[in-house]
Formats: sequence, C-alpha cells, structure tokens
Amino acid sequence: MIAAPIADQELQQELGTTSTPEATRDGIPTFWVSADAIHEAVRQLRHVIPQRFKMLYDLTAIDERARRNRNGFPSADFTVVYHLFSYDRNAYVRLKVPLSGDRPSLPSIVDICPAANWYERAVWDMFGIVFEGHPHLNRILMPRSWVGHPLRKDHPARATEMGQFQLPDEKLDAEQEALRFRPEEWGMLRGREDTDFLFLNVGPQHPGTHGVLRIVLELDGEEIVNAVPDIGFHHRGAEKMGERQTWHTYIPYTDRVDYLGGVMNNFAYLTAFEKLAGITVPPRGQMIRVMMAELFRIISHLVWYGTFAQDVGQMSPVFYTFNDREKAFGMVRACTQTGSASVAWRRICRQDGTACFAIS
Repeated sequence: MIAAPIADQELQQELGTTSTPEATRDGIPTFWVSADAIHEAVRQLRHVIPQRFKMLYDLTAIDERARRNRNGFPSADFTVVYHLFSYDRNAYVRLKVPLSGDRPSLPSIVDICPAANWYERAVWDMFGIVFEGHPHLNRILMPRSWVGHPLRKDHPARATEMGQFQLPDEKLDAEQEALRFRPEEWGMLRGREDTDFLFLNVGPQHPGTHGVLRIVLELDGEEIVNAVPDIGFHHRGAEKMGERQTWHTYIPYTDRVDYLGGVMNNFAYLTAFEKLAGITVPPRGQMIRVMMAELFRIISHLVWYGTFAQDVGQMSPVFYTFNDREKAFGMVRACTQTGSASVAWRRICRQDGTACFAIS
C-alpha cells in the first residue's frame, strides 16, 4: 500500500507556526517540533484536523551526539521521532523533536495516544529520555537492575568492552531484591477494603516460542481483576549490533529478527537503503524477492500450525507441515546456491519475468 502524496504546506498550516518542514528521501511529510509543542502537535493531528492521523505507528529516538554535520537541522544531542498514520488519507506524517543535555525530557503523549505507553518506556529504557507525566515510566526491555541505557552511543556494544562479570554476595543480594514482586511497581493494588488480592505469574512462556512472555495476574478469588504483560525476555540487541557493523555486513542479522521469516526482513532493510540511495531494482529482481518473501511467509505459517497442533496434542499435522516446508526450502536453495541449483531456479523464474513454481 503506497501512501498518497500530501502537501507539506497544508499539514504545516494545520500544525501551526511551531513546526519546521524537512525534505526527506522517502517523501513522508516531516516536521521539526519543539519539546514544548509536541503534545499539542500530536493532539492536533490525532483529534482536530480533517482526515485525522488516528494511529501512532511508531515512536523512537536517535543518539545524535556523534553526528558531525546537522545539514541545517536544529542542534540536538538526541532526537525523538514520532510516526502517525491516517487511514482516511492513506498516508503517514513524521514529527521530530530535538533534545539537548544528558538527561533530556519532553511531555508524554500517553493521554492522547494510549499506545505510546510502551513506546515511551522503551525510549526511556534504551536512551534515558524522560517523558514527563508518563503513568508508569520504568524499564520494559532491560532488567530493573540494569545500569545505563544501551542505545546511547557511549554504551559498550561488545561484552569485551566491559569489565569481567563478577557476582559478589552483595550484588547477588541486590539482584534478588530487585526481582521481588511489588504490585505498586506494576500499577496494581494489593487489595480493596474487604479483601486482599492474589498475584499469579503466567509464564515466562509462550506456546509458540517457549519462553518470551510473562503475564502477572491480579486475582480477587477466581476473578481476574488485572493482567499486566511483561516483555523483554527475548530482546537480542539487534539495534546495538548495527552500531558496530557496516550497512552490508548487517544484512545477515536481519534474518534473525524473525528466524522463521528469513528474507522478509532482508527485504524491508534493503528497501530502505535502496530508497536512500535512489536505487531502482529491475522488475525481474522485484519479482524474485516477492516470490522469496511469499515462500518464507508460507514456511513461517507451516511451522506455526505444525508446532501449535503438536502443543495441543495432535501428532500428525507437524509431519505434514514440515514435509511441505522442506519442499519450499528446496526452492529457496535453488535461488541461493550456485551451480546446478541455479538452473532449477531459472525454471522457476523465466527471463521474461513470468513465474512458474514447478521445480525439478
């Protein structure tokens, strides 16, 4: 789905004089907004203007302290980036907020966009940027005892850049104390006037990938009063790895973002670089990569259904699905290997651009 073009002047008029437009390679209308004005700017976009931007699509940050050339952009140590989407316009808008200082802050937008709750917690966790007025600003991906903010450029990217790990008794005691469950830290109550609540851990577990999610249940007898998810058990630091790689040596890491999706994340990563560099992939190449992405989508679904059926007690489906998965991998091998396998792939993808999925 391609976003429809929008006049930047129209959006700037709707945002008011507090915004400064920026020309971008991807064509998404982009505006610099001050920290004092971001709350009102998001409110205008989401609730006031015609054809509103109802969806907060993303919220992240960038450590700009090592950047040498600002290209005329506002001076900043950190930049917070908001992406919003309008279903009515079929279009995106991007807001960028420059921040300075070692402990930067700006207003929370959770009261406007409830989905910003986790996003803002992640930005604080990774970058140390404080969102004033956030109802529950604490770590979401890293352990509560973690020191520092990993996506700051001054945080080590390799274990060899850090001191040798040690666990003296006092540190062990502190870590154990940090694991103690306190309902107030989760925004939960210990009870009402006439009853005390029980708290039950569901997990950390997940039927699909076994070990990545924990849900804390607040119980009044057998009634579930509240359920708070706890994520971060499977965070592998892909963004931090990217800081130490060149753009092309990072490509294999994108396979591992979803290890069942394979080339689908290569696709997204390289499409961004092609857009930045003004590269147009030939139609045959576009067709091959779409076919490969579809194969991996099918492969992913086969693994999901087979393992899910096995988890609930069915034995046969996993054998059928994995058998079909191997057939799909045969087509993948034909595309990625050299020699005789490439001949088989040419049977799949003819020179004239038409597709035939038969393979010998």
